[in-house]
Amino acid sequence: MGWGDLGAFGEPSKETPNLDQMASEGMLFMDFYTANPLCSPSRAALLTGRLPVRNGFYTTNGHARNAYTPQDIVGGIPDSELLLPELLKKAGYVNKIIGKWHLGHRPQFHPLKHGFDEWFGSPNCHFGPYDNKAVPNIPVYRDWEMIGRYYEDFKIDLKTGEANLTQIYLQEALDFISRQQASQQPFFLYWAIDATHAPVYASKHFLGSSQRGLYGDAVREIDDSIGKILKHLQKLGISENTFVFFTSDNGAALISAPKQGGSNGRFLCGKQTTFEGGMREPAIAWWPGHIPAGGVSHQLGNVMDLFTTSLSLAGLQPPSDRQIDGIDLLPAILQGKLIDRPIFYYRGNEMMAVRVGLYKAHYWTWSNSWEEYSKGIDFCPGQNVSGVTTHTQEEHTTLPLLFHLGRDPGEKYPLSFASEEYQGVMERISAVVQQHKETMVPGVPQLNVCDKAVMNWSPPGCEKLGKCLQPPESNPKKCFWPH
Repeated sequence: MGWGDLGAFGEPSKETPNLDQMASEGMLFMDFYTANPLCSPSRAALLTGRLPVRNGFYTTNGHARNAYTPQDIVGGIPDSELLLPELLKKAGYVNKIIGKWHLGHRPQFHPLKHGFDEWFGSPNCHFGPYDNKAVPNIPVYRDWEMIGRYYEDFKIDLKTGEANLTQIYLQEALDFISRQQASQQPFFLYWAIDATHAPVYASKHFLGSSQRGLYGDAVREIDDSIGKILKHLQKLGISENTFVFFTSDNGAALISAPKQGGSNGRFLCGKQTTFEGGMREPAIAWWPGHIPAGGVSHQLGNVMDLFTTSLSLAGLQPPSDRQIDGIDLLPAILQGKLIDRPIFYYRGNEMMAVRVGLYKAHYWTWSNSWEEYSKGIDFCPGQNVSGVTTHTQEEHTTLPLLFHLGRDPGEKYPLSFASEEYQGVMERISAVVQQHKETMVPGVPQLNVCDKAVMNWSPPGCEKLGKCLQPPESNPKKCFWPH
């Protein structure tokens, strides 16, 4: 989902009344980022409070390559990482994930081995349908065992876009909240729906309801569901004891736009890139009776901050034996304070850019390769900015490209290298980057090795359903990442 997809952020069709109301009752973050322009590394960052290059969700197979966790990936979230639900357990929390996990699908990476008590959803995205011979269909789990597969037991009609998955995920959320309220149990719910990821889907009631086509239908259903979750908290009388945060894992995928992709507003490019459109996200904090209604924050925020902020809410300290990149946002949310902190933009193992205050310096630029671009793969359609959106990896470490995002949020006009403004700002940014690089200890890369034998052939529970498939012989290979 993109920064420009919600009415509260200026989307002109105003088809997100519930999220817009959530914003009017809570606080909008205008400068909120994900930790990576791609799904699984950003989710790893959210749950660990650490940059993907630290928690292992990156690749060294080709410089600055974006990488995620497809079915044949061998790696996943390492045991050495401490996830938010593991830590919340110490304060008596019950933890549930609903939807897309995407931090590894092999048994050792199962979410219930990493602090979650319950899971309803899938280890991968809803790609398919596959033939169950060359590639197996993706399983859907309830807790430890699969209960079916996408396109078989959980239908997604690729012609019409119809699927009732969001409704199933909604009911799971409402039921979980009701159970925890009844037992007076503190809870953490990670509601990770994926309807706006191509192939986009929505339930029958929402199909054809949006001016924005199928993608808009999916957004409307997500909006309606979030409205129902917030109303449920109010009806149960626990809204003033419940902190809710809405955001996205990466910017809108312009490669699948306009039919299957959203809007990044006035920002440059989209998913896969380290331009603003790839990593700046819609973000709303809601906590009635605590967060002043109608607030707008320009605090630089990141999904990693949700790790540290959640621990703070639970009265816990973040682990002291590792570098935590997330900060506690409560002073910004509750007292309107602005905390000085940088935002780092990574692709793979390379720091591509950094934001300090209103300034953003690009040390490398790359949208995608000429080879991919010539096949019609374009992450910046209609947005060619000479010398900025590049189809080869361009290094600017000697003279970074510098933008003032207040005057130029679309990253179209780099500051003159000769200007006093450039010299003064780069002196400040260079010190931040030097300190960051001195303390950088990369984790073991988890996304380098692929093997068809580790795909979802025989997940736990498949034997009860008669859905076990025969895997091919193991043949580990270096993963190929084109982008």
